[in-house]
Amino acid sequence: MSQVLNNLKEAAPWLDDAALGAIAIDPIVIESGALRQVAPYLYDRGFKRVLIAADYNTHAAAGTQLWPRIADAGISVQTTLIKPDAQGDVIADEASLVQLMMDIRQTRAEAVIAVGSGTIHDISRYSAYLTGIPFISVPTAPSVDGFNSKGAPLIIRGEKKTFAAIAPDAIFADLDILCEAPAAMAAAGFGDMLGKYTSLFDWTYGTAAANEPYDKAVAAITAQALRKCVDHAESIGRRETAGIRALTEALIESGLAMLLFGQSHPASGAEHHLSHYWEMEFLRLGRRALLHGAKVGVACATISAYYRRVAAEYPELLAADPQLEQALAAVPAAEELKRLLAIVGGPTTPEELGIDEELLQRSLLEAHLIRANRSTLLRAYNEMPAPAAAVS
Repeated sequence: MSQVLNNLKEAAPWLDDAALGAIAIDPIVIESGALRQVAPYLYDRGFKRVLIAADYNTHAAAGTQLWPRIADAGISVQTTLIKPDAQGDVIADEASLVQLMMDIRQTRAEAVIAVGSGTIHDISRYSAYLTGIPFISVPTAPSVDGFNSKGAPLIIRGEKKTFAAIAPDAIFADLDILCEAPAAMAAAGFGDMLGKYTSLFDWTYGTAAANEPYDKAVAAITAQALRKCVDHAESIGRRETAGIRALTEALIESGLAMLLFGQSHPASGAEHHLSHYWEMEFLRLGRRALLHGAKVGVACATISAYYRRVAAEYPELLAADPQLEQALAAVPAAEELKRLLAIVGGPTTPEELGIDEELLQRSLLEAHLIRANRSTLLRAYNEMPAPAAAVS
């Protein structure tokens, strides 16, 4: 059993072994030199033709090392470099999906190797899903918790929607490569994990207020992964191997928690809805994309302050369960969240992201509509019988 699965068992000792056995990702390798294990894995699995999916930066970071190793193993390997959009960003949209799926068909690839961060993985997982082949994860930056997700957040006609797809068959996270990733990428991964403070609260809220499904083992796994990141914040900020290992483990464990639960509740609440809203607005305006985790970290601090003001003004919103007040109190104050973001070198305010006050207030009023079937305190406040103005 890998160290990551051992960590899951430690977080939730009562977790059924059958549930862990259902995680069909094998192996999960997080160590220096992990890239060297990809070609032997492909050879042992009997793959004859594979396709590497990357962008120009991730190809330089890992693809150029991986390609000859696979070729030397006697496996036919080709590379698709996903093209950026007009703003110079690689995004998971229709054009990227069509580009990769056409290359899968043309090369008759038997597997896709996602070499990159979150966007490359989303493009790869959905393309592999639609073409009926597996994909293998080779992260190049510890930037998101979606490497091992089954959901693919895609931009379709300018709107962010999450589609069912597949998880990777294996993960090879090379710490030598991850430690060399841009500092902003590690800070984004930390921000994505910090968002679990508010996502776990919103999950508790949705369970109490709308009887949404809940799993205490999955919640415990997510909470432990979050604590691990906070405990290693300074090491992550210095991009030390121990800190990057802890962050990478936490991101993958958060993804596994979602796999176990089958939905994104433990890792995605109002903070993610704000992030998605800002992303779609930037696309609409033709502005350069922001790192997902950078948005989530700032949105988490924003939601922490906002929820406290909402709860103070409308305490009846927490009346569904007496534990909700305690759950909200467990979310750190906005200033503490900003302090943690600053330690790892990430942005701390919407202004730093280029989000002005008008967009911020509009997102607080409308972002819950992105996942209208998800019960959050933000949705409950905005859907109160008397229309509520944004809390200033």
